[in-house]
Amino acid sequence: MRGILFPLIFLTVSVTAHKSSNLFDFWTDLFRPLPRNPEEGFLKDYTPQNHEEFDFVVVGAGSAGSVVANRLSEIPQWKVLLIEAGGNENFFSDIPIFAPFLSLTPMNWGYQSEPETKACRGLRGNVCFLPRGKVLGGSSVLNFLIYQRGHPEDYNDWARMGNVGWSYDEVLPYFKKSENIMIDELKNSSFHGKGGYLDIDHSPFKSPLEKAFKQASVELGFEWNDPNGESVIGFSKPQATMRKGRRCSTSKAFLEPVRFRKNLKVSKYSTVTKILIDPNTKTAYGVEFTKGNQRLQVYARNEVVMSAGTIGSAQLLMLSGVGPEYHLREMGISPIVNLPVGYNLQDHVTFSGNAFIVNQSNLCINDITAASPVSALAYLAGTGPLTLPGGAAGLAFMRTKYSTDLAEGRPDMELVMGAGSLAGDFLGILRTLLGVTDKWYWQVYSSLPPEERQRSFAMNPVLIRPRSVGRLTLRSAHFADPPRIHPNYFDHPDDLQALKEGVRMVQKVIGTKAFQRFGTRLHNTPFPGCEHLIFDSEEYWECAIMQTSITIDHQVGTCKMGPEGDPTAVVSSRLLVHGVQKLRVIDASIMPRIPAAHTHAPVVMIAEKGADIIKEDWIYNTKINSLF
Repeated sequence: MRGILFPLIFLTVSVTAHKSSNLFDFWTDLFRPLPRNPEEGFLKDYTPQNHEEFDFVVVGAGSAGSVVANRLSEIPQWKVLLIEAGGNENFFSDIPIFAPFLSLTPMNWGYQSEPETKACRGLRGNVCFLPRGKVLGGSSVLNFLIYQRGHPEDYNDWARMGNVGWSYDEVLPYFKKSENIMIDELKNSSFHGKGGYLDIDHSPFKSPLEKAFKQASVELGFEWNDPNGESVIGFSKPQATMRKGRRCSTSKAFLEPVRFRKNLKVSKYSTVTKILIDPNTKTAYGVEFTKGNQRLQVYARNEVVMSAGTIGSAQLLMLSGVGPEYHLREMGISPIVNLPVGYNLQDHVTFSGNAFIVNQSNLCINDITAASPVSALAYLAGTGPLTLPGGAAGLAFMRTKYSTDLAEGRPDMELVMGAGSLAGDFLGILRTLLGVTDKWYWQVYSSLPPEERQRSFAMNPVLIRPRSVGRLTLRSAHFADPPRIHPNYFDHPDDLQALKEGVRMVQKVIGTKAFQRFGTRLHNTPFPGCEHLIFDSEEYWECAIMQTSITIDHQVGTCKMGPEGDPTAVVSSRLLVHGVQKLRVIDASIMPRIPAAHTHAPVVMIAEKGADIIKEDWIYNTKINSLF
């Protein structure tokens, strides 16, 4: 009982803290673990003077901004300010399996989509929840820790679109630069890096389902491989941004080791509301932000770097006069540069809610198991089920018949095996995260006895090559009003059909001898809204997919990278905003097309490469120009 009370107390405090940022600051700092080595500790908060000048102002200390700030501050002559709306990570955010829980805390911006017509139908309000990190480390603190890069042709596609310097051979060194591979069998791989800031490791916990998953891959004719190596298609244990069984966020990896650099300042709990752009010269010269009861402006001598993410960067650009001219005028904003900001929104969607029941009680993990004193003690020792990245115990990358436009070897479907399922969500944390109502939950799972709900796991198909494209627009001219987000999931008919084939792929895996020796079966109570259809029919799965499909938080593309003259592009291949001087965007929003990957690794790569581009422009090119 004590093991359950601890997370419950924190959950209560976190919900209460939504109404009191001071209380939240207290609890996050209170539960911050003691430094685990001399290089790891607290980042000191810095409040700039109004109108203070820096060489570079970086907006957002997330997956990209933490990397950019580290690399720019390597130049001791450059004074760098990193601005973050959130505060510190804490003890709970370090626990890998707690990833779903973190989206219920103030570390999440709390975005949600506009009502969708073909997705999230069975969720609260018909909307999809879109968690984004509001904390040092950003979404690398909220995500499921999966480190996966995608297929080489994903990046060659970017280069073929006219983005010079972004082919796979050109970006692979940046993937490797940030990486410190800790997996013994991969330490000599030419595809992995050693000595970088970001630790990549397997969970030290071996899920009992992992063996069955590996055996199933052999039965189905797939390799057990490294998805970041020579071949993406195959089955594997998830590689994770993990250090000694704990989350290794970009804040922990890139900021804490350099916290004593005198030229790097970090302003926490500071919300940027506008980029300062001279409308005559079209030059960015700083940002405006709020901190406490203060409204401050800081200036950038060299550049403003936007790393606020796919949602935040697009919103701030438009609020500052950079975006579709007609839309800005609708919002009462004077346009400075007419660019297609907010278009090209892409995301990965997964079908959730299914539960597979097994006949042994020691195979699966549920929230009661995770909250037990035994699991807590194992975690403190650096092992146990709490070290599973978001609860994921296995990954598989495959091709559907809808991938005929892709070269051989390029997957369009991913299967993620979870060590537990929604059926075992006794405390309701997963329900709250997904937006599933209690009524929906009990209608589907009340027929299962508690012991069977505990003996359940999930295997979810993820559409990793979506064709549907959405858009982000402003709700008003005020930053406090969240933007309107239209993911348009399943707008392209092939997406729904491909995900339905993904469901059939899951059934093939479950039907192998490896899983059937545990009597594995799909719980067959129909989802609400689909009861009129024959269970397991094609029509039933189409209905069910539209009821509970959700994002896996991989939104990209709203500030698309493309060459000058591309009417769909917002930034150049050097990540400079077209038509604006001294303004760069370095985050997931610049991706012209979403890679078939969990997007954290590509974002870190973009930040590494973007920081090098800045150094080239301000050091190498400056030296060249000084010779003439």
